[in-house]
Amino acid sequence: MVLSTDGAVSGFADLGLRPELLQALSGLGYEEPTPIQREAIPLLLQRRDLMGQAATGTGKTAAFALPVLQRMPDGDRGVGPAALVLVPTRELAMQVSQAFHRYGRELGVRVLPIYGGQPIGRQLQALRRGVDVVVATPGRALDHLARESLHLEDVEAVVLDEADEMLDMGFIEDIEVILQATPGERQTVLFSATLPPRIEGLAGRHLRDPVRIQMGREAAPPGEAPLVRQSAYMVARPHKAAALGRVLDVEAPAAAIVFCRTRNEVDELTEILNGRGYRAEALHGGMSQEQRDRVMGRLRSGTAELLIATDVAARGLDIEQLTHVVNYNAPSAPDTYVHRVGRVGRAGREGVAITLAEPREHRMIKAIERATNQQIPVQQVPTVADLRTRRLEMLRAALEESLMEDDLDHFRVVAEPLAEEFDVMELALAAVKLAYESSGAVTDEEEIPQITPRLEQPPRSRRGGRPPRRGRSSPSGMARLFFSLGRGAGIRPQDLVGAIAGESGLSGRDIGAIQIADRFSLVEVPESAADHVIAALRGSTIKGRKATVRRERYPSDR
Repeated sequence: MVLSTDGAVSGFADLGLRPELLQALSGLGYEEPTPIQREAIPLLLQRRDLMGQAATGTGKTAAFALPVLQRMPDGDRGVGPAALVLVPTRELAMQVSQAFHRYGRELGVRVLPIYGGQPIGRQLQALRRGVDVVVATPGRALDHLARESLHLEDVEAVVLDEADEMLDMGFIEDIEVILQATPGERQTVLFSATLPPRIEGLAGRHLRDPVRIQMGREAAPPGEAPLVRQSAYMVARPHKAAALGRVLDVEAPAAAIVFCRTRNEVDELTEILNGRGYRAEALHGGMSQEQRDRVMGRLRSGTAELLIATDVAARGLDIEQLTHVVNYNAPSAPDTYVHRVGRVGRAGREGVAITLAEPREHRMIKAIERATNQQIPVQQVPTVADLRTRRLEMLRAALEESLMEDDLDHFRVVAEPLAEEFDVMELALAAVKLAYESSGAVTDEEEIPQITPRLEQPPRSRRGGRPPRRGRSSPSGMARLFFSLGRGAGIRPQDLVGAIAGESGLSGRDIGAIQIADRFSLVEVPESAADHVIAALRGSTIKGRKATVRRERYPSDR
């Protein structure tokens, strides 16, 4: 069953929500539900299972949180949770937990986020005291199940949020085990930005006659510009950093995320952009949670305007004032593009999505267009003349604002004597010139070669060719980690992927070759994230057993 987005609901009161929730929503300034909230909340209040396709920023957290809170009984609620929300990352776990706290404050709801990187002792104490809602990453939830510290026999509702992300990170086996530990008559809710076949398979196994709703972003009215303006620029690799600076100068974003592939690329680009006069901050897997929190605080407070990040580090981040998303390279898959672009154009605000692609990546742009059913116009990189024109436009706007609002009288002592000696127009031009030069505008930039996009020819197949064998040494940019558990402990590749993804935030796509021996395993991870993975897994368990994790040492580990 698929529902449309039409509905007669005009306000939250029309949804039949209890007074405590309406009071909390009013206090937060929420006036009317979003389309997905209008569709999902009445169905979830009827205890229906639901499968929703929804982009980030459509309001889906409130769509499942409000029905869960609606059913919270007054008085003693016992110890075990009544609801379990599974999310892919620690950042999203914190955000969803905070949303439950805000909406359920008047109800005294007890919400506990459970994720890797946080002292497990604190989580154990909270679980013993009693909780109403657990928001967890699958790996840490499975760890608590193995410890018998998390009891799910009283769970009435399970929510799988960002389900496609969780499957990408290798959590499918963990999710299956967790769902089997919950009552068969529970309500199950699944939200995903995309619905690949593996999501359909998961829903078929665990949802009972689910209602389906499909929501994209709220479409712009006919004749108006779309909420997210998308574009791409074809740029040769040696000119990408300069092209990005040029595009950012023209766009002048209030707050932007620039996605890079590697930690080294993040660090190099952050240094380049800071040298260009931007306030840029780096965010990648090699940083501690405390460092990440400081970076996000600077971005949200406006101290920084650009966040240069890897996909792994930026997962689950919700930045309300974000205006631009920039792909420094063409995303590796259409799903990745969908998740990135979903961060802008939220709550009716306009947003911009920009992709810098090398000529060989033109096919990926076409693949993204087919997958999203949206055109991504390929534009020419701004020229030096374009940049100069844009800077003069910004200067003109600043002068107009100053003329309209500022008190200029105390500058007459400078202007009036000069006006008696020089032409007023010449005087104004000299003042504009000084303002332009003092703004730090670069005037001696070289032109960036323009590239006309063309489809690459398909690669010729080599007769009798075969993929090269993976040698003993790790591929460039990868490090091999040693795990002290192997086949003898029942370890499978998905167990290692799930543990790494759950504790460190890496995705399944980031993890390379896996070799499992009887007493140990070897896993390739990006070199830039190796030390972070080792630190994140310290003290954690895999299939209920504690593992030693370190870099592989030759040849003693063989």
